[in-house]
Amino acid sequence: MNNHQVCISLICLLLISACNVVPTSKVVEIPGRSARTYYVVTYYDAEGRNFQKEMESLLADFDRTASMWVENSIISKINRNEYDVQPNNLFIHLFELSNEIYEQSNGAFDPTVGPLVNAWGFGFTDRMKVDQHVVDSLLPLVGFNRVKLEDGQVIKNDARIQFDFNAIAQGYSVDLVGEFLNEKGIKNFLIDIGGEVLAKGTKPNGELWKVGIENPKDNAQYGEGLKAIVTLKNRAMATSGNYRKFYEEDGVRYSHTIDPKTGYPVQHSILSVSVLADDCASADAWATTFMVLGFEKSMEILADNKSLEAYFIYSGIEGSMQTHFTGGFKDILLEEM
Repeated sequence: MNNHQVCISLICLLLISACNVVPTSKVVEIPGRSARTYYVVTYYDAEGRNFQKEMESLLADFDRTASMWVENSIISKINRNEYDVQPNNLFIHLFELSNEIYEQSNGAFDPTVGPLVNAWGFGFTDRMKVDQHVVDSLLPLVGFNRVKLEDGQVIKNDARIQFDFNAIAQGYSVDLVGEFLNEKGIKNFLIDIGGEVLAKGTKPNGELWKVGIENPKDNAQYGEGLKAIVTLKNRAMATSGNYRKFYEEDGVRYSHTIDPKTGYPVQHSILSVSVLADDCASADAWATTFMVLGFEKSMEILADNKSLEAYFIYSGIEGSMQTHFTGGFKDILLEEM
């Protein structure tokens, strides 16, 4: 073998060795606050890049679309019937997905419930003294079948109709961050925004992401105590419950979950429900929907929709806390407390 051949052989060996080297992934954990809640984004990246500024800019842009607490957001302008507002792609996606779930849930999920949410004191206006007369006056303003998108414009059959995307927007913000990370080539991540989560891939050692389901204790703070721990891979999970937003008046407890059919806060034994779905916006919306429907009607929908799984925590006999979960949750359940 001559010198030229030796050099070629050495180069080939080096190339083969380089191909067999697995890049070391660096864990990046980014905690922070966005709008009205916390977020924690964890991902693995060979370069250890920190995308906090970009993600916060993305979330701020989303608030300028869907937050009722931002005065000049698109949703705020549409609620005020300003004629110069043009719905963007984010608003259109929220509208179209909301309409799908509205139809699939027979109206139990309804983002036009905003006037009732405000009246009961869970929106962005002062609480009213609500009685049957007030409810009857507001119910004609509720119904996603009373609005439509036409030539890029929102058309209402009554100018007083207002949108409230709170039951789906936070989940969608999680999806948006997930899309951003995918675009940056990040394939293994866990996103948690206010308890709504999306998990993709695994940790470098193949370990699945672990996520907790909160114990639904009155006035509990985020992460105060767990009822269960599950593993997630390429799935989203969102939780809705009545243990954090409620008030009591004259011995009656009023929760923030409003039934769009009756106009009143829901009254049943479910304390919280966690939903698994392929995307976090859907998981978020269905979690709220199941809180509205109650256990039996929710199980009917789950039997027909195999893309959804649910974990219910409810008040049993004499107030004891009980759980019930579908088969998909059983497969990922690590521990119950």
